[in-house]
Amino acid sequence: MDQILVYADSLSWGIIPDTRGRFPFDKRWPGIFESALNAMGREVRVVENCLNGRRTVWSDPFKAGRDGSAGLAQVIEMHSPLRLVILMLGHNDFQCTHDNNAWLSAQGMVKLIQVIRQAPVEPGMPVPDILIIAPPEIFQPKGPVSHKFLGAEKRCIGLTAELEKVASEQQVFFFDANSVTAASKVDGIHLDEDQHQILGHAIAEAVNRLVFAG
Repeated sequence: MDQILVYADSLSWGIIPDTRGRFPFDKRWPGIFESALNAMGREVRVVENCLNGRRTVWSDPFKAGRDGSAGLAQVIEMHSPLRLVILMLGHNDFQCTHDNNAWLSAQGMVKLIQVIRQAPVEPGMPVPDILIIAPPEIFQPKGPVSHKFLGAEKRCIGLTAELEKVASEQQVFFFDANSVTAASKVDGIHLDEDQHQILGHAIAEAVNRLVFAG
């Protein structure tokens, strides 16, 4: 059985837009992804490490532990051997506490790739493949999250293209979530239940093609 690590933020944690609730595992995309791959005959176990507010490499001034590069090497150690690490981060790099642009966020992703490749796994265990997923673009943040994401829809312009460039340069896999779904109409950032379904199945098809059949 192959293990796949999903290292991500609230979009993958499964927060229900406009609430502090969470979709159950079989309703959020990592669970749908696991089920879909198993249905394709791939024996996989998805390990979720998704934290609300996680950035690529920046800290949150109000909550500890949101720098995604801190402790990532140990997460890789914990769950090795891993066939694949999926990175779906970026949105929180554009919170109002940061003055980042798309290029800077993508450079944060480069650091995460480096951390994964340098993680001190046990002798003989593989360095996992990596898949970058560009999250659905932020548009007009609404509701309780609107203050912290004020102006994020402008700061994040170009993120998909920058992440695709990084994936090419770093020779990792890439998938654009925007090709199958947009962000929630409820808050402009997260994913609704039907969007989790669409995304989970689409990522399963991509991983089956790129990683297992490639």
